[in-house]
Amino acid sequence: MNKAITATALAAALLTGGTATATGLYKDVELSIDGQTQRVGAFALTVSDVLAARGVTLGAKDVVSPALDATVSDGTIVNVKYNKPVTLNVDGTPLTIETTASTLSTVLAQTAVHDLSTAWLSVDPASPLPRAGLSVIVSTPKQVELKVAGKSVDVTSTATTVADLLAEQNLFLSATDVVKPALTTAVAAGQQITLDRVVVKTATKTESVKYSTVQKKNTSLWKGETRVLTAGKSGKARRTYSITVVNGEVTKKVVVSETVLRKAVTQVLQVGTKTSSNGVGINLARAALWDRIARCESGGNWHINTGNGYYGGLQFNRASWNSNGGRDFAAYPHQASRAEQITVANRYYAKAGTSPWTCA
Repeated sequence: MNKAITATALAAALLTGGTATATGLYKDVELSIDGQTQRVGAFALTVSDVLAARGVTLGAKDVVSPALDATVSDGTIVNVKYNKPVTLNVDGTPLTIETTASTLSTVLAQTAVHDLSTAWLSVDPASPLPRAGLSVIVSTPKQVELKVAGKSVDVTSTATTVADLLAEQNLFLSATDVVKPALTTAVAAGQQITLDRVVVKTATKTESVKYSTVQKKNTSLWKGETRVLTAGKSGKARRTYSITVVNGEVTKKVVVSETVLRKAVTQVLQVGTKTSSNGVGINLARAALWDRIARCESGGNWHINTGNGYYGGLQFNRASWNSNGGRDFAAYPHQASRAEQITVANRYYAKAGTSPWTCA
């Protein structure tokens, strides 16, 4: 048992009757500090003497009852409540409260913050408040849109960061998955959080390699005519691809290695540049139509001369041949090529359509 006596109490005892009287000043009291109660003994006349005997010092905003100058007797209950700063960081906004409450739950019950009762706290609400105070992170419930592998769902969560929310939803990430915004981003109401499932794989295939074509001008061919000088041949190669699959769909396919099994042969194509006196070359428009008419008119013989004044596959007479620029190519229709006869037929078509041909 603590037999300590304050200087004030001892002086008073000695002045009024010596040691025997001082011994009579010894009191058994209950001292409650922030809800923690203990039975203590002290030589004391007042509450102040009790606190001094126990080494309890008070700040300007601390609360004690009864008052410091109140007389104590056996069984007196002395209550001390320290003033403590509590900072609630609510969704990133700090709110500092000075309180004499002994537990965090009491502070929360007295604080008018929306959704505080259902919020996530970084400290257990039942925790006692230390005299130095406490800083608490508070995350209130927020509704966000969570889009996973292309499918969206509305989620209400008290998670503080994107990483916490994904963990709360039992969503685990692979090394190649992509999350937006970043995992460390604070969760905000109305936010869209996207988790794309990304898989990168490789595949090896044997494939045909297309040949390229080189064009060479030929002044003896009509513009629009072509002639194959060297036939192109496809090659073959074994290729390894890196394939990126996002949410089940291929978004990227890149060749990372290639082995040529057979080289492709480049095609060489002669391209005509010759034009008529009016600058017009070969016009093979409606070629299928003219081939059909030729089969009817001449049996498809583009160089026929029937001797009846009509010539070639489309059976031009000389007047219609000459009036439509046929002499750009030949004196008579049957002396011109199929392509040249079709070119003249297209000139005539521009004036009269297919009406000049009964087989049309």
